[in-house]
Amino acid sequence: MATMDKVPMLAEGYERLTADLKTLRDERPKIVDAIEEARAHGDLSENAEYHAAKERQGQVEAMIGDIESKISRAQIIDPSTLTGDRIVFGSTVTLLDEDDKPVKYQIVGETEADAASGRISFSSPLARALIGKQTEDEIEVTVPSGDKFYLVEKIEFI
Repeated sequence: MATMDKVPMLAEGYERLTADLKTLRDERPKIVDAIEEARAHGDLSENAEYHAAKERQGQVEAMIGDIESKISRAQIIDPSTLTGDRIVFGSTVTLLDEDDKPVKYQIVGETEADAASGRISFSSPLARALIGKQTEDEIEVTVPSGDKFYLVEKIEFI
């Protein structure tokens, strides 16, 4: 079997995953109770509560497995310990767009990405174009609305 890839993330992303895992694990006994209660209502073939509880149980177990896998492969990266002149995972990058308007992004793990708050997944097209670049480098990214051009203005590790 191939070795599982590490999942890079920031410490806060790791903490959020462990909190989500605890919440899901706490839900397990409640689902079992709901299944038992629904089973007591008799005929299972037409018992909507039973089927809903069994479906939720399957969803929760799948989510627990997914989170446990990510946690076991987590590679926690602290941006403040990084240095260098190239963009890497965890970097906060200030770019100038075509109108010389600055935009700021931090490259984070997939579970932490939130474009609205300027956090982009390392696997996104923009992050893939940025990784390895230096200040003053120009990048081109193809997005649904067309090609975008950026100039790397500043790289920070914060």
